[in-house]
Amino acid sequence: MKRLCRIAVIVCLAAGVASLASWPVSIQAQEAKPTFRASVALVPITAAVRDSHNRIVRGLTRHDFDVLENSQRREIVDFIASDDAALSLAIVADTSGSMRGRNWERANDFVDQLVGGLTKPNDEVALFTFDKTLCQQTPFTSDRDSVLDALRSVEAWGQTSLYDAVAEAAKRVAVRSGQRRAVLVITDGMDTSSTMTAAEVSAIAGSIDVPVYAISVEPASSTSAATAKDGQAGLAQLVAWTGGDVSYLSESAGLDRTIGALMSELRQQYFLAIQSDSTSGWHRIDVKTRRRDLSVRARTGYFANGL
Repeated sequence: MKRLCRIAVIVCLAAGVASLASWPVSIQAQEAKPTFRASVALVPITAAVRDSHNRIVRGLTRHDFDVLENSQRREIVDFIASDDAALSLAIVADTSGSMRGRNWERANDFVDQLVGGLTKPNDEVALFTFDKTLCQQTPFTSDRDSVLDALRSVEAWGQTSLYDAVAEAAKRVAVRSGQRRAVLVITDGMDTSSTMTAAEVSAIAGSIDVPVYAISVEPASSTSAATAKDGQAGLAQLVAWTGGDVSYLSESAGLDRTIGALMSELRQQYFLAIQSDSTSGWHRIDVKTRRRDLSVRARTGYFANGL
């Protein structure tokens, strides 16, 4: 039976910015519930590193990284590298009309296999669906079957407020206690009714260090080539600015390979921290390694409230 949950997505950028900052404690205390207050001194940065063959890179140390803020090198004051931290994952499934048919079947198959890989004791996942509005179908839970049952109970219909849904889901996963928090959106990339732009959503998700990953299915056959291209470009831009990535799921693409690559990256990430700047406003950051053959994905900036 289709759930009748419809939670209006009201995302105000100013209100979001007011709540965005970083933890007032060492990253090593991230198992505590994070808070976002003006007194925060540290800016946490989640980073994924790959080599020239797109393979996950392990074994790096603090001295392998450089963090530039507004083009100025900043001291890395805290650092963690491990591959066994618990995940807090918000799955955001597009249930708009363009996802009907084979796309919806593929989305269900993907989620089925994905949640089967969340096997660590403290892993948790919540299911959100969206068309015009966002609906939280399950709480954050370790009960994989409840997530799958909830997904099977919904149908694809309506308009698409993709960007609004991602912004709201990022804010909800940000308060979870898992060291590795992320949003995974499954969509055809078409946004027809959001009040926010990709850039605005990226600013919110990136500033609270919640990377957004996207699984992009093929657009409906009725979608024009130009519209599909614009939708895919907007989605790719959104995830890149948050430090996430996009994977394209076609009929020929193997689910095992796509899910394996995603889980490897979520499990193996580096956590760095720099001291927050005392100047209010947006601060751009660039995270790099000192090895030229490696590439880093991480948040692109943060908002400072001024100290």
